[in-house]
Amino acid sequence: MRTLAIGDIHGCSAMLDDLLAAVQPTPDDRLVFLGDYVDRGPDSRGVIDRLIALKQNPNVVCLRGNHELMMARSRRDKSEYKMWYAVGGMQALASYGPAPGKMGSLADVPERHWRFLEAECVDYFETDSHIFVHAGVAYDVPMEEQDEGALFWDFFDPDAPPNHVSGKTVICGHSSQKSGNILDRGTAICIDTFAYGGGWLTCLDADSRAFWQVNLLGKVRIGQL
Repeated sequence: MRTLAIGDIHGCSAMLDDLLAAVQPTPDDRLVFLGDYVDRGPDSRGVIDRLIALKQNPNVVCLRGNHELMMARSRRDKSEYKMWYAVGGMQALASYGPAPGKMGSLADVPERHWRFLEAECVDYFETDSHIFVHAGVAYDVPMEEQDEGALFWDFFDPDAPPNHVSGKTVICGHSSQKSGNILDRGTAICIDTFAYGGGWLTCLDADSRAFWQVNLLGKVRIGQL
């Protein structure tokens, strides 16, 4: 069984399809999605549909990103809605439009999607050797005591971060690597490679450190950290 982490998708459903076709995960592989499924790219709705379908396999884990937090909170808080709309919510709602070219609203988001965002995504995931999280961790704090800032909002330290108190390697997204290259600092690895902005969507095998990437043109590149 492989443990495969997939970085920030941001509404790029066609890239997700291309990446899965390149990786060819089996039902026995564990897929860990690192959050930020919605906003900025053209098809947030399609990404959530695909993840809901994939989650019929219990080996699929979907983490919550800060964009999922904002979208869920926007449902009940007008100030949260304004912030979310300005940082990608507009593109997300466009994907829920009732007809092509028609802007959608929060009322157009299916209840099944709200349930996925609010109840089925998790804040982090651990194996014996790795911690998977959207943004990062406070390295001297046990995972059950991490705060929201570390898990969802703080950006990756470009210098070599210290080992987490658990001794496990951290795999995260959130901090866009506009070069399109994975940022590997040994103790922590960032695989947000700027998919929506013209970069690559990345899948990393946590154990073998093999990786697959696809871009908007459907090009695939495969490598090893």
